[in-house]
Amino acid sequence: MAGLSLEQKASLLSGGDFWHTKEIDPADTTGGLGVESIMLTDGPNGIRKQPSGGDALGLGKSLPSTCFPPAVGIGASWDVDLIERIGSALGHEAIAENVRVVLGPGINIKRSLLCGRNFEYYSEDPVIAGRAGAAMVRGLQSTGVGSCAKHFAANNQETDRLRVSADVDERPLREIYLRAFEHIVTTASPTALMCSYNRINGVYSSENHWLLTEVLSDEWGFRGLVMSDWGAVNVRVKGVTAGLDLEMPGTDGRTNEQIVAAVNNGTLDEKYVDASARRVVELVAATAGSRDNAPATSTSSDPDEVVKGFDVRAHHALAREAASRSIVLLKNTPAGRQLGTGPGHRGADRNILPLSTHLSVAVVGRFARDPRYQGAGSSQVNPTQVDNAFDAMTVVAGNKVTFLEDADAAQAGDHDVAVVFLGLPPELESEGYDRDGWEIPDDQLDLLDRVHDANDAIVVVLSHGGVVDLGRVEPLATAILDGSLLGQAGGTATSDVLYGGTNPSGRLTETIPLRLEDSPAFLNFPGDPGHTRYGEGIYVGYRWYDARDLAVRYPFGHGLSYTTFGYGSPSASKGKDSKGKDTIRVEVEVTNTGDLRGREVVQVYASIAKSEVARPVRWLVGFTVVDIEAGGSTTATVEIPTTELAYWDRRTDSWVLEGGDYTFAAASSSRDLRGEVTVHIDGDDTAVPITKESTVAELLARPKGRDALMSAFSDKGSDNGSNPVASLMQNESEFKMVESVPLGRVASMAQLSDDALNTMISTANES
Repeated sequence: MAGLSLEQKASLLSGGDFWHTKEIDPADTTGGLGVESIMLTDGPNGIRKQPSGGDALGLGKSLPSTCFPPAVGIGASWDVDLIERIGSALGHEAIAENVRVVLGPGINIKRSLLCGRNFEYYSEDPVIAGRAGAAMVRGLQSTGVGSCAKHFAANNQETDRLRVSADVDERPLREIYLRAFEHIVTTASPTALMCSYNRINGVYSSENHWLLTEVLSDEWGFRGLVMSDWGAVNVRVKGVTAGLDLEMPGTDGRTNEQIVAAVNNGTLDEKYVDASARRVVELVAATAGSRDNAPATSTSSDPDEVVKGFDVRAHHALAREAASRSIVLLKNTPAGRQLGTGPGHRGADRNILPLSTHLSVAVVGRFARDPRYQGAGSSQVNPTQVDNAFDAMTVVAGNKVTFLEDADAAQAGDHDVAVVFLGLPPELESEGYDRDGWEIPDDQLDLLDRVHDANDAIVVVLSHGGVVDLGRVEPLATAILDGSLLGQAGGTATSDVLYGGTNPSGRLTETIPLRLEDSPAFLNFPGDPGHTRYGEGIYVGYRWYDARDLAVRYPFGHGLSYTTFGYGSPSASKGKDSKGKDTIRVEVEVTNTGDLRGREVVQVYASIAKSEVARPVRWLVGFTVVDIEAGGSTTATVEIPTTELAYWDRRTDSWVLEGGDYTFAAASSSRDLRGEVTVHIDGDDTAVPITKESTVAELLARPKGRDALMSAFSDKGSDNGSNPVASLMQNESEFKMVESVPLGRVASMAQLSDDALNTMISTANES
């Protein structure tokens, strides 16, 4: 910093243009050391480098890159190793395009199923979002490319997103909306974080000192760079003192001049400018090594197989693997009648999937040939190629597969099975706006009805970014494959699953309710003008449905396989992780009881028998994926940090691990619990100090509380000399009325002296 003028340091605090940081020529510095300009670009599921100009909404075409499954898809794999491999591939593609920082992953919580950008986020649960996001960060940064986790924080809707205030109590903010970010920061050390557009409890994220400095930097120890979302800065000078380092895109020097003026007139300490400029320089230095990690090129002689050095064929194969693991088999039942004749026929009592190549299949729905494979907006990628399911199915089964136009739906009756592709067209969900409803368009549902009239052996394949209403679909479908958005290789992956080349192993990362009205944020989304109230508190997603004992169509964590799995009785033991932090290790033997090799996602949920605060019925604390041969068994091990059991205590502004008996359930979904084990855990010794605002009940909960109360009223005896408190305590119903009264008011009403009150409080706090 010593070689840079104030003006030069201020210039580093905003972009040089739409996608680049500011360059400082070495010749213009006193020390002869300049600052290189580096490129940032969108890329949660593919590198979106625009050849010229730039926009934040995906309006302009970008250079070809691999379109991997968006977060809504790959999150359903629950496979952090796979996600890390995708991150590494994205890093290599970024290097090939001289991109130094990839703007991703997006890890916001799916608070409402109507959020138009849910396709870009992993889950309604912070454990999934945090683990998946951390894996993506590790993969990207393993190549030397920087990551930028986003959008920090509480960016859970698109309606009025540039100014809306997310009005959320600190407990749900900490336990739900910040939890995934905290995990990523403390375990994966992202190079950068992007602050969100919105306000949090009235304060813009870009100028929120509590969020960017007190929590992110001081509490979590984040040492990377904080940049704005594109156009998210409200008042630039406030942002500098709050901890916002880099404003994007560039403002042609306008806000830099504001920073310089504020320093010169004494309203901004130059130390804040120095700190932010230093972090920009550190970002440039931290990503310089990416240039030494040139990706391997394809061995193919076809020039179309190589795009600027990255292996197109290998990355497409990875995209196919990722897509196949992202597909969730929601339903698979027998057709109730024999399908086909001769070799490969399907008996009436056998599940319809996987399909036999001997069966004649009618394929219906435009998504079969024109797939919906990614979201719209800033994450929109120009893919290197796009597979479609119909073509892939014909490769497997040849002329046994026939595509029917919508008008020919009645001809589905001429085939053994109908595979109907349904979903949301891109105009119904996108960055920039939320959905008005969750229904699949009526014309598609009417098409399903017509197919069903002709053939009731139906496999439905879904394509969508946000949860859709299956009320008219589920009764008519013999099987349902939920493909969400699968990236450029999703068509082939869908065929792989339909014909059994891949055994489906995806699991839902968000609940599919029976009714939109049952969903947690229904009454508060998208809110009033300028404000959205997070009235559901900590009860987001499955936590809400469980707390209200609501039936759902498909629960969080649900997903079927072509094989079956049995669970033994789980065991639990206490231990420590590599950093010496307390953990609970849950182990359970899982057996593949079917005829095919398969992958099972073993989920562990915790609950506590008795708590002094409202807690969910159960909550996800860990998971693992096991791959088991038919008839084989393996021990699934889930290491759970005890911090996952803590709640945020608003009285002490800290995490509290409550002592008590915790039950850990090994499960196949949030409502398919296979076995439980209970462990007693000693809690934190963090008693809340007794004050004048504490209640009588809180005083009596302390070891010396009763004696302190009795002593304070010892000279307030009645006519017969008895202690009035002792007399009152003998009458349970009357004393119950007093338990909730603050001590200061008890003292006033009983004419207790300040000295006596203070002595009582002091005595109680000694215990």
